[in-house]
Amino acid sequence: MPEPGLEARVVRSIHEIGREAWGACHAGALEGFDYLAAVEAAGLAGFDWRYVLAEQGGRVVATVPGFFTDYSLDTTLSGLGRGLVAATRKVASRAFTVRMACLGSPCTEDVGLGFAPELAAEGRAQVLLALLQAFEAAAAQEGGWLLAIKDAPAAERGLWRAATGAIGYQPAPGMPTAELAIAFPDLDGYLAGLSPATRKDMRRKLKVLPRLRIEVAHDLAGLEPRILELYRQTRARSDLQFEDLTAGYFSGVLRQMGERALCVLYWAGEALIGFNLLLTDGTTLLDKFFCMESARGPAFNLYFVSWFTNVRLCLERGLVRYQSGQAGYESKLRLGSRLVGADMYFRHRRPLVNRALAWAAPLLAEDPVPVRGAA
Repeated sequence: MPEPGLEARVVRSIHEIGREAWGACHAGALEGFDYLAAVEAAGLAGFDWRYVLAEQGGRVVATVPGFFTDYSLDTTLSGLGRGLVAATRKVASRAFTVRMACLGSPCTEDVGLGFAPELAAEGRAQVLLALLQAFEAAAAQEGGWLLAIKDAPAAERGLWRAATGAIGYQPAPGMPTAELAIAFPDLDGYLAGLSPATRKDMRRKLKVLPRLRIEVAHDLAGLEPRILELYRQTRARSDLQFEDLTAGYFSGVLRQMGERALCVLYWAGEALIGFNLLLTDGTTLLDKFFCMESARGPAFNLYFVSWFTNVRLCLERGLVRYQSGQAGYESKLRLGSRLVGADMYFRHRRPLVNRALAWAAPLLAEDPVPVRGAA
């Protein structure tokens, strides 16, 4: 049972909680209040935002973002599985689509659970359980049958399994995130740590640098149509599609986060052929979205150019970690990254369907390593 005086509830805007209360539970978080406020304001189609908070003694002690959406169960499928779903939808258009209530955000690297620092570790599972139960109650009121938790850090597995196991959630492997430790003095030192074959290949790929103009921007005024066009080209090439971003997302993140967000622009002559939205907190450089033109981007080795640009930015700013996110693992491992695990959890409110999903979970979540080439 939840501790006496503990109450959890769900609100529709992060502004109902406020920057101070949210920040107290997420001290130093890169994807904190300002980032989530920008996401909320970006007008992403198909997502109804929610935020869950727990209060004790009138003080906010835990918060986590969430959302409701119509979820297609083939989102994580490929090949034969996706073909079977497509064939089924020819006779039943809504087949394999359910109303989902999910903790986390489609636009964050992990679930985004935060606790007030004064909350003792031994009490956090009970607080998390209260958050889950409040979110489930809100989902039931709005027709959400599939309940999910997106990208819970594997390092917090004990906490999540203690809370979710008590109410019947099934665990499933999530997609890890890649990170590179900046433990070298300069780019030559970084290259020296790669394999001889990779080092030779990277030096060859970087010969295009004199033909490119690279700028760091904090404002995309006048560039929004081209930014969105490059994003759409990149999204069309991706096997993994969930959220559909808007130009307002990119400009809003830069505006809301100030110096903690930047966008690196890649120009060939007068043509913008790629961009990279990045977040930083003085320790980490977080690569949110890298997008490039389908034709000239690969011709200019732009993925690898952007990678080395980001490593250079880390060195120039004294950062100790480059976090390059999910997918594209083959290239990221080749370039010296390690993978940090994440878990998903899910439950269907109908017990029979929940048991069927537990049986089908291995079919719905394929081994994410490697996913696909990033170039």
